[in-house]
Amino acid sequence: MAPSSLLTADIEDPLAMRQGSPAWLSLALMDARNRSLRWWAAFEPLRAMPALDGFDPPAWMVGHAAWFQEYWISRCPQRGRGAAADPAGLRLASIEPRMDAWFAPPAPARADRWAAAPALADDLRDYLAATLDTTLELLEKADGSDASLYFYRLALLHEDRIAESLGELARAVGFALPPGGPALPTPPARGRREPIGLASATVWLGTPGDGFAPDNERLAHEVHVPGFEMDAQAVCWAEFSEFAADGGYDDRRWWSPAGWDWIEATARRAPRYVEQLIDGVLVHRAGRLERAPAGQAVQHVSWYEADAWCRWAGRRLPTEAEWTLAAGQARALGLAWGDGFEWMAGTAQAWPGQQDGPARLDQWPVCKPGDPNPWRVLRGASPVTVPRQRHLGVRRHAMADRDDLFSAFRSCAL
Repeated sequence: MAPSSLLTADIEDPLAMRQGSPAWLSLALMDARNRSLRWWAAFEPLRAMPALDGFDPPAWMVGHAAWFQEYWISRCPQRGRGAAADPAGLRLASIEPRMDAWFAPPAPARADRWAAAPALADDLRDYLAATLDTTLELLEKADGSDASLYFYRLALLHEDRIAESLGELARAVGFALPPGGPALPTPPARGRREPIGLASATVWLGTPGDGFAPDNERLAHEVHVPGFEMDAQAVCWAEFSEFAADGGYDDRRWWSPAGWDWIEATARRAPRYVEQLIDGVLVHRAGRLERAPAGQAVQHVSWYEADAWCRWAGRRLPTEAEWTLAAGQARALGLAWGDGFEWMAGTAQAWPGQQDGPARLDQWPVCKPGDPNPWRVLRGASPVTVPRQRHLGVRRHAMADRDDLFSAFRSCAL
């Protein structure tokens, strides 16, 4: 896309998210805040809901988007330095002093966040409006360089990710979202395609060149990928239910040692939110049971379940390099991605030369020498991903037992 076209790019354009003008960024930041407010309004009937294990309350998530924006833009004199800003540098005072107590690292424990949520909600609306107004005023004065726009783009990324987290919470709560508000789309039912073979090639991992990229996509580097065969689509319910029907959840052969420990600890016999896997798949959605289409991508699987299915099927999870090569080059051959964040093989590792940015939004976990690494990488996007964040380079990480994410997987031949 030519630079001039980025001035008027669609607000959902992933390339504009990374290279767009201040004018585009201003519209996108307003769009993100409006989406946050719609999500918050959708949760209003459940304002007094009890704490939900593993999740933050809606008011805390929405408030953190505003606090993050204020902390790294209007309160940060070094904002024009971008990723070179000193994270410990001088900060101006917040327009609402109590916000630091709720959001500044180290943030309160999750149980305390739920306890504080009712009082936080009462003070939040004016803060949301005021912080965005100040951000947009400062953005008008930015010189348009990548460094000057770094924290604005980072704040947009953070708020868009919070929209995903609110979708995950809505899925976990299981209530029907009100008409006219945010929705939880489901993956389409796809007709099955044969796996795709790709010849050996060299591929870029990460996002090279100018523009914005999250810290975990740097530094871009080339990797040689031997020839391989990969599924054209994510594994679907029909395929996964065969694993369950064959006793897959009860057969230790198919599970890694950590995966089997997870099975024994949780007594899991199906992915999260699934009531029935055999003789048709029934899932809990919006407070009722629904039949999932057989050709729909599996959702809410842990890495352990994805890995076990692959072992049972005589296949394996793809590497990041294989996934990147296929997603970038095999679309014309029928490869589809975006039905869910897809689990990758191996453990989560920072790339050579990668450094955490000042905001540490994508800080990679560090394990003690000799300890197992429970973190795994996910690539792609999900049905609840904000469209401008559906970029080929997106790289996320999560614990191997996480299944509240809109997670899926595909396989490769051994």
